[in-house]
Amino acid sequence: MQNRIIKLGMFAMLLSLITGCELVGDIFEAGMAVGIFIVIAVIVLIIWLISKFRR
Repeated sequence: MQNRIIKLGMFAMLLSLITGCELVGDIFEAGMAVGIFIVIAVIVLIIWLISKFRR
């Protein structure tokens, strides 16, 4: 009986680690998307500033 409880506990910890890794992966994907958005916004801002100073 006690061996079964230990196995169930180990299985539950393994499942929580797998979902934790998935969460970290999702956070990095979201961070990458935000980073790409910021880079595009900065490039657009630079192009806009250059076009304003050329006039």
